[in-house]
Order: sequence, then C-alpha cells, then structure tokens
Amino acid sequence: MTHPELLRLRDSIDNIDAALIHMLAERFKCTQAVGEFKAAHNFPPADPSREAAQIARLRKLAEDAKLDPDFAEKFLNFIVKEVIRHHEAIAKNRI
Repeated sequence: MTHPELLRLRDSIDNIDAALIHMLAERFKCTQAVGEFKAAHNFPPADPSREAAQIARLRKLAEDAKLDPDFAEKFLNFIVKEVIRHHEAIAKNRI
C-alpha cells in the first residue's frame, strides 16, 4: 500500500504536469501566430537575438526560482527548436 503522503505529493505532481502541458499548448498557439506573421511578412523563421534575450531572461527567472539555470536553458532550447521547425513548415507551406 502506498503511503498517503506519497499519494498526496504525486497528485500535486500530476496537477503541475497537467498545468505545464496546458501552458505549453497556449505557448505554441502564440508561436503559431508568430510563425504565420513571419511567413506573411517574409521574416526568417529564427530570430537569434530574440532567442538569446529569452535565454538570458529565463536563466534569471530560474535563478530567482531556485531552479538550475542550465536546466531552464536546455528546456527553452528544446522548445525554441520545435518552434523554429514549425515556423519553417509554415513558411514552406506559404510558397
């Protein structure tokens, strides 16, 4: 039998995971709109200066939240790569 405290903690983790998925879905809805805008205006799919600023901002947020900034950067890089892939596909489909 699993201890009630462990069940409570796992329930909290499950709720946080669900919130993360919903937040990522909302983020990708916004980045989809950005991709459409970029494609419509012939902007490149990637924006290295924006990406660098975001990494710096999220590293600071991670530090403030007592989260490993390297982990936060890896997480953001993973998301950004996926966003760029989406933007490239949007631009390709507009040709």
